[in-house]
Amino acid sequence: MIEVTSPLAAIAPTPAQLAQTARMRRTAEDFETSFMSQMMKPMFEGLSTDGMFGGGEAEATWRSFLIDAMAKQTVKAGGIGLTDTVMAEMIKMQEQGR
Repeated sequence: MIEVTSPLAAIAPTPAQLAQTARMRRTAEDFETSFMSQMMKPMFEGLSTDGMFGGGEAEATWRSFLIDAMAKQTVKAGGIGLTDTVMAEMIKMQEQGR
């Protein structure tokens, strides 16, 4: 009996390649999250927290965590496309052997 194999089996990624791609995606997402966090910080710099519902010192202390969480959710929802661009560059650099 002749065994028929799919030509796609020869080019299917190995588990190690899939793991490396997943690590690259996480790194690219982390980069986009950091970028988004830095871009969001100026939105809150001039914000006054005085008043009846102002958080005072505690709000100022925890604001960076809020900004980081918003950046992470933005990237999780699709972000601004920076993850795909960074990942493409990482793959290109890997192919060039850098």
